[in-house]
Amino acid sequence: MKERAHLMTRRSLVGLMAAAVLARPAVAAQAEEATFTVHKDPSCGCCTGWVQHLRDAGFTVQVEETADLDAVRSHLGIPPDLVACHTAEVAGYLVEGHVPAAAVRRLLSERPIAKGLAVPGMPVGSPGMEGGKPQPYAVVQFDADGHQRTFMRFIGSQAIG
Repeated sequence: MKERAHLMTRRSLVGLMAAAVLARPAVAAQAEEATFTVHKDPSCGCCTGWVQHLRDAGFTVQVEETADLDAVRSHLGIPPDLVACHTAEVAGYLVEGHVPAAAVRRLLSERPIAKGLAVPGMPVGSPGMEGGKPQPYAVVQFDADGHQRTFMRFIGSQAIG
């Protein structure tokens, strides 16, 4: 009987080891599965910094350079009061401006009924806008009907409150 208990324990251990090797945290899996398409001006350095922030966070990013971002935003339906520096598409959502990867992960995890997220303007310290004293800013969730609400707050890349 002891030998059988030992075999069960060994089997359990092997099963746990296999599960540990095969299992991935949900956030990492979402980052790997979500591919961004980023529309940006070819000469914009801060957009390039934001793209690198996403890649460093594990996202796959494809860049489409265009000098006519207004046409892209109009076509996609970005509200004019939320316009920022670049526009991205990921997993059926829009992402406007310097939205931190942490907010995108939360969006992809929770999957709210929304059109997307935005960080209006170009707050100092936001991803891609590093340098100087980081400003507090809000990530805004918006929907197709024009409703907006604060989704998260940040100082630099750090979530607050």
